[in-house]
Amino acid sequence: MAAWLVRLGDFSFRYRGYLLPIAVLLYLLPSPPLTGDPALAGAIGLLVAGFGQAVRITTVGLAYIIRGGKDHRVHAEDLVTGGLYSHCRNPMYFGNFFLLLGLAAAANSWLFALAGIPLGLGMHRAIVAAEEHFLRDKFGAGYDAWCARVPRWIPRLAGLATTIRGMQFDWRRVILKEYATSFDWLSATALVVLINLWRAELLTGHRWLVAAAGALIAVRLALSVRSRQMQQQAPTPSTGT
Repeated sequence: MAAWLVRLGDFSFRYRGYLLPIAVLLYLLPSPPLTGDPALAGAIGLLVAGFGQAVRITTVGLAYIIRGGKDHRVHAEDLVTGGLYSHCRNPMYFGNFFLLLGLAAAANSWLFALAGIPLGLGMHRAIVAAEEHFLRDKFGAGYDAWCARVPRWIPRLAGLATTIRGMQFDWRRVILKEYATSFDWLSATALVVLINLWRAELLTGHRWLVAAAGALIAVRLALSVRSRQMQQQAPTPSTGT
């Protein structure tokens, strides 16, 4: 694997949190619209982003993998191959792709589509290169064997239903790990939908879409509050004597 791509991946991993603010900036810049119907763009955006979020929730709920790294660097304690990781080596990034695509559709901006999507895909490709480099060095033959039987990007659908039925879904882990922050790509998409409808004076004409976007934001904020409550209620580990 190219050394420059791995270095770029390490850099992108460290600063990946800036991708959403960059997306917001691209949305705010003037641009020709993708379509003359912001309601259609918003509905498509919410559906696509919702699918991406569902993939992430399923991934975290079935088999947790340390996603935040360690000291802002790629890190893994174990080679996770269960859950969706038995069908795709990067299910979280697969979900992220649809979250990015959904936000791009909802933004209804050619500038966002032509700049934001390639930037997001490029960053994730580089991060995956850095992660693969780390995992191959740490887990060796076990990692290579996993790569040989599981596709990198597109999930293998065969046996997916059996995998999901055969594992216990952990909603507590989803809330703690996926909703620790107050804002994310799906809630940003919902907010963009509301702003675009407001700009076009279409809020009253598309109340179902307004209600759906508003509900997503409200649920997202409620889950964030619940996540913080659960963290505060967690027992403090004993240090022993």
